Amino acid sequence: MPRSHSRSFLATLLAFPVLLAAVPALAADPAAPQITAAPVADLVKAVDIPYERFTLPNGLTVLVHTDRKAPVVAVSVWYKVGSKNEPRGKTGFAHLFEHLMFNGSENAPGDFFLPLKEIGATDFNGTTWFDRTNYFETVPKASLDRALMLESDRMGYLLGAVTQEKLDNQRGVVQNEKRQGDNDPFGLVEYEQSETLYPAGHPYHHSTIGSMADLDSASLDDVKGWFRDHYGPNNAVLVLAGDIDPATAKAKVEKWFGGIPAGPAVQPVAAPVPTLPAPIARTIQDRVATTRIYRMWAIPGLDNPDYLPLQVGALILGGLASSRLDDALVRTSQVAVSASANASIFAQAGQFVMQADVKPGTDPAKVGAALDAQLARLIQDGPTADELARAATSFTAGQIRSLESVGGFGGKASTLAEGLLYAGDPGYYRKELEDAAKLTPAAVRDALARWLKRPAFALTVVPGDRTSGGEARGGDDALPAAAAAKTTVVAAAAAPVSAAAAADRKSIPPAGDVPALDFPSIERTSLRNGIKVVFARRSAVPVVSVRISFDAGYAADPQGARGTTALLLRLMNEGTASLDSSALARAKEALGASISGIGMPDTTAFELNALVPNLAPSLELLAEYVRHPALDPAELERVRTQQLSAIKSELTNPAALATRMLYPAIYGPAHPYGYGPTGTGDADVVKKLTRADLAGFHARWLRPDRATIYVVGDTTLDAVVPLLEKSFGTWPANRMAPPVKDFSAAIPVPAPRIMLIDRPGSPQSLIVGGAVLAAKGTDDTVTLRIANDVLGGDFLSRMNMNLRETKGWSYGVDSAISDRADRLIFRIMAPVQTDQTGPSIHELQGELTRYLGPKGTTAEETALATQGSARELPGAFETSGAVLDGIAKIETYKRPDTWYTTLPTRYRAMTPADLDAAARKEIDPAKLVWVVVGDAAKVKPQLDGLGLPVQVIKGE
Repeated sequence: MPRSHSRSFLATLLAFPVLLAAVPALAADPAAPQITAAPVADLVKAVDIPYERFTLPNGLTVLVHTDRKAPVVAVSVWYKVGSKNEPRGKTGFAHLFEHLMFNGSENAPGDFFLPLKEIGATDFNGTTWFDRTNYFETVPKASLDRALMLESDRMGYLLGAVTQEKLDNQRGVVQNEKRQGDNDPFGLVEYEQSETLYPAGHPYHHSTIGSMADLDSASLDDVKGWFRDHYGPNNAVLVLAGDIDPATAKAKVEKWFGGIPAGPAVQPVAAPVPTLPAPIARTIQDRVATTRIYRMWAIPGLDNPDYLPLQVGALILGGLASSRLDDALVRTSQVAVSASANASIFAQAGQFVMQADVKPGTDPAKVGAALDAQLARLIQDGPTADELARAATSFTAGQIRSLESVGGFGGKASTLAEGLLYAGDPGYYRKELEDAAKLTPAAVRDALARWLKRPAFALTVVPGDRTSGGEARGGDDALPAAAAAKTTVVAAAAAPVSAAAAADRKSIPPAGDVPALDFPSIERTSLRNGIKVVFARRSAVPVVSVRISFDAGYAADPQGARGTTALLLRLMNEGTASLDSSALARAKEALGASISGIGMPDTTAFELNALVPNLAPSLELLAEYVRHPALDPAELERVRTQQLSAIKSELTNPAALATRMLYPAIYGPAHPYGYGPTGTGDADVVKKLTRADLAGFHARWLRPDRATIYVVGDTTLDAVVPLLEKSFGTWPANRMAPPVKDFSAAIPVPAPRIMLIDRPGSPQSLIVGGAVLAAKGTDDTVTLRIANDVLGGDFLSRMNMNLRETKGWSYGVDSAISDRADRLIFRIMAPVQTDQTGPSIHELQGELTRYLGPKGTTAEETALATQGSARELPGAFETSGAVLDGIAKIETYKRPDTWYTTLPTRYRAMTPADLDAAARKEIDPAKLVWVVVGDAAKVKPQLDGLGLPVQVIKGE
């Protein structure tokens, strides 16, 4: 669904410098794995996105990149207009209009998600940020004409379809999106940041989502004027990336976009980087678990070369796993449970932010002083050559990984578009690599000194009742019009149009045929010690994804020791027998490897994403990480504090709080699934867990006979098996009897009720409903999941279309069937405006009753859900990570290797009766338990008339 914004790709891209030098080996301990990484220059050679460019007579710039790995094409349209272009009193217009752009055009009058769902589009969405608005979808090659028709129709033929009813509806949706963000812990910090660092009237002073008052005041004429002034083809970039050639692309683009006349020329916006006249210190209260300290500065944007060394400085200070803040505040002095720094870069300015979560019992002033001291030391001495080298490898690895996708939020299409939009060069990412290669420690030091010796905004957020809400925040503070004028629109001369024949817009182009899913062949073998290896080859980018998965998971936590797995995973990340916590982090960075432990309900897994040239040492490091964790007692106390803080944070987060309440209520506290799905456990238990408890769990559950290794990427089974034999094949078998997870605990008889968690002052209520199903994860639930798509699992589902698109009470509603090896749950989640909490539950109950009773699945709903699901499979398995997840599910849930390739045939054979039967067999609305997190004083009177007992529980 449309989103307010996403992180700028360039902000991610520039988070790591590139130094064209080899990374030194890290092997101080003779027992440590020999970490010798390939030179960064060799890695950089893999970063390439060849493209062709052309411009239509109406000014539309088009970029085409050919990538034949899958029969899909990414379509990405970027308009050079964002919230910084909004005039006084019209904040939030860019984002509001983004929502309206999904509600139909003159020749495609329905919701745009419908024709996109029909063709199996993946990665389709829209985002708005300060400097741009974009719309994107990845579609089967045969459906490209439909995607181009839709994008061109809303570019050139939109206004006749924008009605007062649509405006009012989407205004409500956006306002609920704003409430949803404000309702989160630390949800007001963005307002504090932008309103303090930038003066009133500055283009970056107001939030992208805007103020409630400005959204309320938006008229139909206002939004139509916004479209006319900013959405011309001459203010847009279109990127096509994927299974397409430039000649075909040019013909199709001329057909669909060539007849759209140019719009007015939008003049540049002035957005100087402000300096605070003096340091500002402010403390606010919020419903948070721990005190958080911030230091903030406005800094230059992409139009100033200092942005790059500032990004690098933020990375070294608090972005790497081995960052200075983490080492000093979290690992060494242990005054904070977390600490970080980042530089968010916009087109013309940005923010440099340091932050730390204070360890309970520590004086916040001491933590603030420690933040300041680390920054002062970096400014004084500059970074080391080793820090720059590790950052170089990390950056290059991140860039390579991001380019595996052709579209979405950060793939090849986004990379090309943002380069052209912000720097006038689609290949700007290459120039950045070259510029970063020239960076020196002195350049980073000097840029930090230039910008961060200026007065800072010191913000402290402490636990307590909120001192203010977000309802009145996000605007431009109503400066006089003369002071706030930022954008000049100049009328364009009549633009020539393409000589191509005008496109026929009387009907939406057909979906076209889609080739059968080309899911990679699955190969299997075993290591000498019996560990199973499951392999699939994907060679689009030179990376390899590895997952060693153990039959354990949160369900293996002892009944009286819930949270064991989560604490063990935290501790395993803090060093091995031969590498301490900092050395382990540096080793991963040197290799450009991502290694992490993942706790899931039924499996405990360790994932590695490695660059092909560094695969062998990366696997050695993974084996050291998994087989020989240090489980250092001193580190245990530190990560125990972090987990206790995480638990406390969950109790202040509406979604986490609701699910922590729901799962034991429906599974029963004795069931392996009967506690919060994050797996963090209860504080009283986590406080008592010992090193012996964790070591014993590791020995019992993380052992070769319970392991499967999955490998997907740019290698072969023959090439990777010797590497796995060396790293994991020598792991001796465990002689202890294998443990067994006990799912015999009786699930309670459903007791339908509403548990109302009182959270006074909440700007929104969160509704979560759930019930345990008879089905298990190893059962065939394909038809049930398609039925759930119709009910609540898809944007076009009945629940979401009711509460979001029809009533405007929510930013988004969904229902889901869980992924569990044993008993599954059916779960509904609906964040809604406070004054519609009771009516929303009533509507959700009504949708359930109607769907499972007299108004079952229609033929149209069946066709949409099944055909869309079949057609989206090629796009769904575009990346190695998606393939790895797919083959892991085949193994975990005991499915045949042909599972995914046979799904299209199964989908197309389904009937409405099949969907109805599957849903009615498993889902009973009378068995649902509801949890509501909200302001009880306002919400309880609405709940009392729903016919269910209401239990009020005091929140944190």
